[in-house]
Amino acid sequence: MERRPMDIEAYTERTRNGPCFICALLAGEPGFEHEVVFEDENHIAFFDRYPTLPGRTLVAPKPHLEHVVRDLDEAAYLRTMLVVREVALAVEEVFETERTYLLSLGSRQGNSHLHWHIAALPPGVPYGEQQFHALMTENGVLDTDPAEATAQAARVRRALLDRGRITA
Repeated sequence: MERRPMDIEAYTERTRNGPCFICALLAGEPGFEHEVVFEDENHIAFFDRYPTLPGRTLVAPKPHLEHVVRDLDEAAYLRTMLVVREVALAVEEVFETERTYLLSLGSRQGNSHLHWHIAALPPGVPYGEQQFHALMTENGVLDTDPAEATAQAARVRRALLDRGRITA
């Protein structure tokens, strides 16, 4: 996996002082496009613009919510987690995976819109490069060809359709 350095300073500036990237994506604002793999009336799932692992995908509720457990009632939380699970299973069908990490990151100080990361760890990654190391953009981000990302997103959408549990 070829990596390129991540401009952490520019990223931090953008996330702390720019618009909410998920709300901007949903509004169709230029510069906030992502490879969307799933969307329904309540959720959106899309490839991470700065992937540290192949197929790294974000799942978010559409409303701008900020707290992972307090801002969703139980039914909404369970629906969201079902989407996270189904998208993660589709990602695993497309990308060879030893383990899939699921986590919610962000804070009110930056990347505040509630979202989950689906990060599929490929087999053979040395132990010292797994877990948090594999997730940190400070270790570089994958240099993904845009055409390949589009093809991969299409395969994830197809896997979601084939699973039949949620429609892409």
